[in-house]
Amino acid sequence: MADNLPGVVAVRDSKDPAGPVLTFGPAAWRAFVTLAARQG
Repeated sequence: MADNLPGVVAVRDSKDPAGPVLTFGPAAWRAFVTLAARQG
């Protein structure tokens, strides 16, 4: 996960650095992290 891009959170598979990147807005990423933490 990259959090150094203003207004964007970029996520990729670190085992495949040349692979695709998913981008999310900060609010969507926060919602995902919050939901994932509740599931754990």
